[in-house]
Amino acid sequence: MSRKLYTVFGTLGIFVVLILIVSIMNSLREEPELQEPVAAAPAVFFTTAQTQSVTLDVNAQGEVRPLTDINLTAQVSGRVIETSPSFVNGGAFDEGDMLIKIEDTDYRAAVAAAKARVAQAEQTLRLEEAEADLARRDFEELNPNETPSQLTLRIPQLAQARANFEAARAEMEAAQINLQRTAIRAPFPGRVRERIAGVGQFVSPGAQLGRIFSTDVAEIRLALTDNDLAKLGLPLAFVETENNPGPNVALSARLAGKNHNWQGRIARTDGSIDSATRQVIAIAVVDDPYGTGADNGTPLAMGLFANGVITGKPYENAIVLPRSALYGRDKVYVISDDNTLIERTIEIVSSDRDTITLASGINSGERIVISPLRGAGEGDEVAPTDPQNTDEPSPLSASATRNVTSRE
Repeated sequence: MSRKLYTVFGTLGIFVVLILIVSIMNSLREEPELQEPVAAAPAVFFTTAQTQSVTLDVNAQGEVRPLTDINLTAQVSGRVIETSPSFVNGGAFDEGDMLIKIEDTDYRAAVAAAKARVAQAEQTLRLEEAEADLARRDFEELNPNETPSQLTLRIPQLAQARANFEAARAEMEAAQINLQRTAIRAPFPGRVRERIAGVGQFVSPGAQLGRIFSTDVAEIRLALTDNDLAKLGLPLAFVETENNPGPNVALSARLAGKNHNWQGRIARTDGSIDSATRQVIAIAVVDDPYGTGADNGTPLAMGLFANGVITGKPYENAIVLPRSALYGRDKVYVISDDNTLIERTIEIVSSDRDTITLASGINSGERIVISPLRGAGEGDEVAPTDPQNTDEPSPLSASATRNVTSRE
């Protein structure tokens, strides 16, 4: 029994000694100094703004159309006795070429009869002029102090003879014009879209003989947005002049399995905005598309759907930034010399999927944030990092998609 008590008291003694040792050691240890937590500045990527010369081209598409596309109609009646070898579907002709000939026998006879009436009316007029002159002299000899009447001087008869002569001449001119109209000539250089009339067919005035279009100029209607007009520096209702030519247009299309290119220019723009699309139509023109304007012999054919690249106006001191630098619609953040954020309002002259081009709002050499700010804003301190000089992975890439409306 005494041995068990000895064991129990011995164990308790050991515990007491250990507790005392621990208490002494804790009393000798220094208390740790309490420090306030310091918030680290958020890391951001930046790019350095640099001015450069930028030309803002505009891409558009449109269908090639002729400047003039008309129905060829008869102005006189008669039987078609001849057609030009060029008057076939797809045939080419020059200005003044005869395309259709209508029988002209009756019209030649009408011209001859009109000439006879002119000669007769002229003879009558000359006789009346002679008689009027004779009547004046007779009256002056017999009645030197009196005033003759118009009837005495045969003035009404002379006026009637002169009017008959002018009417006869007008009839002769009309007969000659009708004779000329029996030969239907091309009013411009062009091609035949469709032939309708042929040899032996009787036609009346106004009858459709065919359909032709001009090939001296080709037009391409290109739809532009308001942003496109700003890039090109084109106003509404623009019309080119010798001193103010329109911007150049590089046209391209795939034809017969090959890519072809043609050069044109913007000649004018519509004076109104399309109410359905809210766009403005710019008309590009190509001179002599089937001749000198062709691409190594390949014409800019009518009806072809072509792509156009319009040369925009140059900006000598523009700044191009990644689109990830844009916050909201027109805000960017500049990193100051003391690494704090400054909000700037910018003027965007062009934007695409990856970049924005600025005309003002940023100075060359300034550091522009191109990564998410993670809650930081105007006046906050950041830790700027140049993505081109670091191998550390970014929490979010500079080109990562950002909810731009969160800071609008």
